Parts: sequence; C-alpha cells; structure tokens
Amino acid sequence: MALARVTGSLCKQFLNLSLNQKPALTLVKNYIRPRQRYPELHIRSHRVIHEDFITPENKTFLNEVIQDRMQKISSENAVNKYQSPLTGNTTKPFVWSQRVRRTGLIAKKIGVYPLWTNNGYRVQTTLLQIVDNQVIKYIPPEEWKPLHYKIKERKRGRFGCLLVGAETVDPSLVTKEYYGLFKNTGVLPKRRICRFTVSPQAALPPGTPLVASHFRVGDVVDCRGLTIDRGFQGVMKRWGFKGMPASHGVTKTHRRPGNIGGGGEKARVWPGTKLPGHMGNRWRVNRGLKVLRINTKLNVLWVTGDGIPGPTNSYIYVFDTVLPLHRHKTAPPFPTYYPTGDEEEDIYASHIHNFSDPTIMFEET
Repeated sequence: MALARVTGSLCKQFLNLSLNQKPALTLVKNYIRPRQRYPELHIRSHRVIHEDFITPENKTFLNEVIQDRMQKISSENAVNKYQSPLTGNTTKPFVWSQRVRRTGLIAKKIGVYPLWTNNGYRVQTTLLQIVDNQVIKYIPPEEWKPLHYKIKERKRGRFGCLLVGAETVDPSLVTKEYYGLFKNTGVLPKRRICRFTVSPQAALPPGTPLVASHFRVGDVVDCRGLTIDRGFQGVMKRWGFKGMPASHGVTKTHRRPGNIGGGGEKARVWPGTKLPGHMGNRWRVNRGLKVLRINTKLNVLWVTGDGIPGPTNSYIYVFDTVLPLHRHKTAPPFPTYYPTGDEEEDIYASHIHNFSDPTIMFEET
C-alpha cells in the first residue's frame, strides 16, 4: 500500500508539471521510432481472393472484355489532362541538353554474372531485366506536389512527375482503389509503380512502352533499391567489428562491442555510435554504375558491380546518373527509345569480349 501511495503521488506531481518543464519527454517520444524508408506511393489494402468457380471459357471471355475495355479507354483519352505535351500540337522543338532529366526504368534483379574484357580481365556485373514497363500518366509541374520529401524552391517548378508501372497483373486480383489509378489511362494494372522526376520536355504519353534500349552501352546509371532485411544483428555483422579474443581469460564478451567511451565529461552515449540494432530494409542508391551489355530481345542490362541493393527478384529503379562528371556527353534516346524491329540482339561495349567471337587463334608456321 505504501509503494502504491508513493507511485500515485509521483504520477500526480508529473501530471501537474507544465509543458515547459517536460522537454525531454517530447524528445524521447519523437526519437523512439525513426522513419526508416520512404512511404509507398499507394497503400494497398488486404483482399481475400475467393474462388468464383468460373469455367475456362468464361475466363477467356472476361479477359477479352477487359482488353477491349482498356483499348476503348485508351482511344477515348486522346485529349486527357494527363496527356503528354509530346502528343499535342506543339511547335517548339524538344532538343536534348544536359539539364534535361529523362525518365527511369523499373528492373528486376536477376543475379550476378561475370564478363571478360578483350585483355582477359574479369568484370563482375549484375543482370537487371526490364519487365513490361509502361507509362501510366504524366503530372505537370504546376500539379505535382510532392509530400514525402522536400524540394528546393528554385527546382519546384522545373520538373514534373512521370508515373511508370512494371509487370502487368490480372485486373480482377487488385482492389478497386488500386484499379482506379489505371482506370482513366488505358493501361492494365501493374504490380509495381514508381514516380520519376522528369523535365516537361521529356514527358511521355500514357501507354508508352519502355525498353532496355532506353539506355546505351557505356552509359552511367544510378540504381536504387531496398536492401535485404537482416533483422536485429550484433556489431560484428552490422558494422564489421573484430570481436574480443577467444582465450586468455576473456569471459562471455567474444562478440560484444566493448567500451564505447560513455564516461568522463560526456556521461552519455553519443548519437551515431555503432551498436547492435536493426540491419537492412533501407533504401540505398548505388551511383556511377556503367552499362556494359544490353540484350534487346530479353530486355536485360549488364551493369557493373555486384553490390546493387536488394535480394534476387527484387525491383530496382534505374535512372541516369546525377554525378556531374559522368553525365551524357552526347544525346541519348530522347525522350525514350522507340523499337523499330531491326535492333541488334546483343550489344557489347567496345572493351568487352563478345562470346560469339573466337578467343584463341592458331596459325600455321
């Protein structure tokens, strides 16, 4: 009873404090849960899929109806508020410059594969496949109002937003709210959608297909992805610590961080100290990666390096690099590459060995 009375009196004293006397509580409350990644563009609600017991003939008929409806919507949207300026009657020619920003692509990480140079050196690369990319809609600069990150005032009116989707899914398997994003664009629902900041000169109309030839061999790109979720890890795996010795009197401190220097005048743990915690599940960007090979038939890119964030079969956002010394020196396919049907299937960089070429030549003496 005495302990309860003391606890109750302390709670009353704490509640009677003014807001100016409790700044530490607010600080701790805001620091408990840091935001670890950007919010998704559209939050999908959970949906239970029920078996409708539809015959295969009726399923085929429903798919034909969906395709006809999408084609009709696409044709009716000849004058749409999300239409790209490229399809309008514009007299101003769109000339590429280094200040113009093109759209990016949504790729799926296949795995890691080596390539060899003409001198015999091995180069480690990552395979990225462009899976059924299409433009969903374009939002002009005066209508685009980003919420989850800040843009400098001098750049706010310069760029618009291009919504790109990848990997078509069955419309009957998505929610009504998610289907509403594609209803007025004439594009079937996509499994993954992403926003790319583009210049008004590089806008594209809805339904425009995006292929791997959007980039060229030798171009430098940036790849953004979500790292592998490792869960709660110690300092040896999270930060690469060496650990304590395995003998000579060391007792149960083999994988611990050791002294963190919290005594003396500081008498606290400094922010940013390397300690155990959650590892992975963060958005990271690898910059300055070069495209060494392109397969136009399968829409696959060979990009240098094996440290692109994300596990196998994860989605990677590929776009032109922002590094000033590695930007395009000549005009790339602008605003994008339109397939003609006579493209070369495999395109290699000049210093990369083509596997179809002979490697050793023998001559009679």
